[in-house]
Amino acid sequence: MVMFLHFTPQQATQVDIADDLATNFRQGNSKEIAKSFAPSIELIIVDQEDVYNRAQAEQILKDFFLKNPPSKTSIIHKLSNSPNYRLTILSLTTKTEKFRVTVTMKKTANAFLITELRIETER
Repeated sequence: MVMFLHFTPQQATQVDIADDLATNFRQGNSKEIAKSFAPSIELIIVDQEDVYNRAQAEQILKDFFLKNPPSKTSIIHKLSNSPNYRLTILSLTTKTEKFRVTVTMKKTANAFLITELRIETER
C-alpha cells in the first residue's frame, strides 16, 4: 500500500507515453503516433529533414513503415523529470535495418505533443 502512495497519476502518464510510443512503433502504427503530433512537427527521417503539418508528417511516417516494416522496438532512454518536456529514445528493428528513434515532446495545455521526431540509421 505504501508503494501506491508514492506513485502519482502523473508518473503513470509519464510511463505510458514512452511505452505507448514503443508499442506503436513496433506495430508501424503511424495513425496512432500522429495523434500525439503537435500542429507542426520537425521530422527527420534518415537524410530527409523538414517541418511538416500533422497530416504530412503522418503520411511520411506511414511511407517509412511501408518501406521498413518494423519487427521489434525497445526503449533505450526516457527523460521524464521535467513537467513540460519529455524525451524518448527507441531502438527500432525492421526487416532490413536497425534505427534509432528520438522523440521530443513538449507539454501543451494538459497533453504532451511530439514536436520533433528523428529516425536515424543505428550505427
